[in-house]
Amino acid sequence: MNGALGSQNRIFFASFLTLIAAGMGFAIRNSILTDWAAQFGFTMLELGTITGGGLLGFGLVIIVASLFTDQLGYKTIMLLALLCHIASAVITLSAAPIYAAYGKDATYLCLYYGSLIFAIGNGLCEAVINPLVATLYPRQKTHYLNILHAGWPGGLILGAVLAKAFIGPEVLVTKLQWEIPMAFFLVPTAIYGFIVLTNKFPQSEAKAAGISYGEMLATLISPLLLFLFFLHACVGYVELGTDSWINKITEAIASAAGTEGQGLYLFIYASSVMFILRFFAGPIVEKINPLGLLFISACLGAIGLYLIGGSTGLAMIWVAVTIYSLGKTFLWPTMLGVVGECFPRGGAITMGFMGGIGMLSAGFLGAPGIGYKQDYYASNELNETAPATFERYAASTESGFMFFPKVRGLNGAKVGIITDKDGPGIDFQKYVTEMEKEKKLTEKTEKLNEWWISARPFAAEDIPKVVDAGTYGGRMALKWTAVVPVTMAVGYLLLILYFNATGGYKQEHLHAEAEAPSEY
Repeated sequence: MNGALGSQNRIFFASFLTLIAAGMGFAIRNSILTDWAAQFGFTMLELGTITGGGLLGFGLVIIVASLFTDQLGYKTIMLLALLCHIASAVITLSAAPIYAAYGKDATYLCLYYGSLIFAIGNGLCEAVINPLVATLYPRQKTHYLNILHAGWPGGLILGAVLAKAFIGPEVLVTKLQWEIPMAFFLVPTAIYGFIVLTNKFPQSEAKAAGISYGEMLATLISPLLLFLFFLHACVGYVELGTDSWINKITEAIASAAGTEGQGLYLFIYASSVMFILRFFAGPIVEKINPLGLLFISACLGAIGLYLIGGSTGLAMIWVAVTIYSLGKTFLWPTMLGVVGECFPRGGAITMGFMGGIGMLSAGFLGAPGIGYKQDYYASNELNETAPATFERYAASTESGFMFFPKVRGLNGAKVGIITDKDGPGIDFQKYVTEMEKEKKLTEKTEKLNEWWISARPFAAEDIPKVVDAGTYGGRMALKWTAVVPVTMAVGYLLLILYFNATGGYKQEHLHAEAEAPSEY
């Protein structure tokens, strides 16, 4: 019995570590977006598409993998995830030499596909760990799914701390090339890989109960489940889509309030709130059912986002981030818990579709949509207040998002040059001089240098205008994003009314005793 219990705990820990690895990779990637913009010349929309592409791939893989998880088994899918995580590191870390050899477009593809393959690995893990934990703890699904998903903010915290130690102009330890911190996620990856290789995994709850594949698929057409899918798409937009940008935006807002270097600390603080509170979901759900918790969370999320966008003082920023963190803490895992409790006959398929739809929304709508809003409002603001400055720093081409009007975002490389911490263009000029000595100066760098020679006389007057426009774009992006959790709150209220009218919220169990698998 003790050996079986030990195996159960190890498997849960391995599942937890997959989210640690995912969170670390996500946080470190977000911390080096400014480095990528400056080094490779990406706009905010291009950076948002790179990060969003990873989330998009994450979502597709969860859905596809969930269709086969019950048949192939948990262990097989986890081993495939391990291979993807290793491959993604190799591809992403090749960006700099690819830029030197083939330029910006090839580098964009390298980072996009590196992010995509990393997301595929995350998606394969996500397709397994949610139904796996529901199988291991059938009487406490919502509680243990929240504990499991504490791994995500835990990974965000580790990634953010490592970023502060080794990335950016004001590091705590020493500045490293972004490739080194980017590889740190391989440590938890190696540990979960070892556990997966050396332990036996149980059958899924649905398969053990003899539920046929057809019955699992039929669950997907339930109107209630389809409505839950819609709400979780909103969750993905709000939580993961916003997380792609919140570090950068809060840093800009805090700097405008007169305090630099707060963005990363705010991100670590918000992630810490999530990490701690997710261990206490069980007692909270006992007091109010999962739908009540979701309704309150959506309301707090909307208030927090709007307050962050309107904050002017540092104290108000911390208060707003606290409210936003409280709001988003329980959304994702509690939604999975509701599906696991109400639709256990769907097996890995229903939970996989739920997680996949949330990720697809974050990747296809959230990250690029919030990036677009920043470009739209920042560019319009700068063009209206300082058209000459706008022409100097605008991207050469327009970018669009869905059916919204196209916009010329600000060129990330040019903005990076003028906002260099050591002074406008200091690091860039050092880089140009070094490349000239080594005879490695590329055509793109030469053109950027020519631009800088013409723009440098106006730098003193351009800096505050460009910075203010960027901050304004971030504020407006968060204010508009607050509309999404308002929509969610209305949806959760409708579900509460529906369940009250039909006998109340109840869990469905496939086994009479609702016990863990027999081997445990």
